[in-house]
Amino acid sequence: MSNYKFILSGGGTGGHIYPAVAIADELKSRYPDAEFLFVGASDRMEMDKVPQAGYKIEGLWISGIQRKLTLKNLAFPFKLISSLLRSRKIVNAFKPDAVIGTGGFASGPLLQVASSKGVPSLIQEQNSFPGITNKLLAKKVNTICVAYEGLEKFFPQEKIKLTGNPIRKDLLEVKNKHFEGKDAFNLKHNKQTLLVLGGSLGARRINQLIEDNIPFFEAQDIQVVWQCGKLYHAQYKKHNQLKNIQVHAFLNQMDLAYAAADAIISRAGAISVSELCIVGKPVIFIPSPNVAEDHQTKNAKAVADKNAAILIKEQDLDTEFQMEFSELMSNETKKEELSKNIEALALVNATNDIVDEVEKLLKRK
Repeated sequence: MSNYKFILSGGGTGGHIYPAVAIADELKSRYPDAEFLFVGASDRMEMDKVPQAGYKIEGLWISGIQRKLTLKNLAFPFKLISSLLRSRKIVNAFKPDAVIGTGGFASGPLLQVASSKGVPSLIQEQNSFPGITNKLLAKKVNTICVAYEGLEKFFPQEKIKLTGNPIRKDLLEVKNKHFEGKDAFNLKHNKQTLLVLGGSLGARRINQLIEDNIPFFEAQDIQVVWQCGKLYHAQYKKHNQLKNIQVHAFLNQMDLAYAAADAIISRAGAISVSELCIVGKPVIFIPSPNVAEDHQTKNAKAVADKNAAILIKEQDLDTEFQMEFSELMSNETKKEELSKNIEALALVNATNDIVDEVEKLLKRK
């Protein structure tokens, strides 16, 4: 049978959306006649990004609970009830053979309904410290694919499969696209290129760092491709008028952006780290300190401790950044060493391994 039906749910950030798309792409390559439906939060970025990837998506009226006492929290019970009812309609109408969740608020109601109706279900947890949605779903679903060891303290051990994080296939060919990448962004081939990534929404402290160091980059003869995030684009787009600075709200051609880069500055979210291991470029990680259990610092440290990246904490940027950056960009041996070491950490078969687990669920149905 190849005309399976799959529902995938995950969103809110690129870190939840792109793993779901990567899993869907691999399923589609194995089952070309299969039908796919994504379910996301109706006001989040997945409503744009998933159709761009070629898949249909339905939206739920759902959001998370704010940590502070706000009026938005009063609407949460109504949103949850609405999303559960909507999810039930979607599952009943689509009749999926399997449901896959990659985190984000929308995956909670959808997988809750699907699992309660006996639909084979799998969640994929990208981080070393799980989000609340996946922790709540852990007892309901059949299989939990993880990227880090030690998650049995959060999830039932018998359900855990260590697979790594799913990565888009186009990133596997980045090494062969260096000139194509520079041309795609109208970059000079005789200048070193810095790629700056703060996540899909943006990173305030990284954006401040780049703006403050524009004269420093000019002095170093560096051209910058700067993804500042949609929340900050209006503030920083004025720098597009500068000769060697490009400011983007979002980068749709990530494979070519990675390919063009000679060095990368990035947050240390789980998917970013997994992608950067595949890409194999010199990286300076600036982890966000404002995440659960400071897991971005742990992610970055795990790589930096293997001499596979440079880690600079936000609190140390003013004193360490220029020295670390100039030393990196002027030292070809160091760049090659970091590239070789980070590439050795890549789990290139993660997407295949996750889809293998989905296939096991289909056989058990």
